[in-house]
Amino acid sequence: MKQACSRMWRTVKVLLITFGVVLLIHLILAFTSAPFWIWYGMGTKKAGINRPPEYIVVLGGGGMPSESGLMRCWYAAKAGNYFVHSKIIIALPGDTTDSLSSVRGMENELILRGIGADRIMYEDSGANTRAQAINIRRMTSSPANPLGPAILLVTSPEHLYRATLAFRKAGFRKVDGLPAFEQEIETDITFQGKQLGGRKWIPDVGENITIRYRFWTQMHYEMLIMREWAALGYYWLKGWV
Repeated sequence: MKQACSRMWRTVKVLLITFGVVLLIHLILAFTSAPFWIWYGMGTKKAGINRPPEYIVVLGGGGMPSESGLMRCWYAAKAGNYFVHSKIIIALPGDTTDSLSSVRGMENELILRGIGADRIMYEDSGANTRAQAINIRRMTSSPANPLGPAILLVTSPEHLYRATLAFRKAGFRKVDGLPAFEQEIETDITFQGKQLGGRKWIPDVGENITIRYRFWTQMHYEMLIMREWAALGYYWLKGWV
């Protein structure tokens, strides 16, 4: 019994030390720009528009409104207003007969930004990127074009690499990507805490942008990266990419 408890305690100690080391690395990296550049690389590695797309595929993120949904619609509308002959496919599971559903919310956002309703199509049944790629391949397949139509994927930066590989695996050969990057504000947001009053014994971080914003932003990037790497690994093991 004592030996079993001892082994269990050693295992717990190893796990705690491992988690502690991982957390320490996680925190240290958050004070650097490394997470941003990894995330940026995921969004640009397969990015680029090499030909006019026949279909612009905007992959649904969260619900509508949401940060990812609105950002992707903004970029999809921008591309759609440039490539005026392209059809736009909204790939998001939902009820298209429900005017309050997220998939219809994406449609309304595109229309609000100048896309004609007659150009919009739905892929409303795929529950993940693999299923969406297969369903859209079926929607757009043509015996006269065995390589598939030229498509432009619009999605969040961290998702673009996996999405591109998944669509190519589904049979598309002409796949371009448009990452929905967010933009930083241009204004200097430093401030002098002394001018704003408050308790003087609290440190003034008004001029320390790293502590106020960048540290937390880098931690957010780390979470996006880890989640996407896990998803990419699963897709690779399944043979979906």
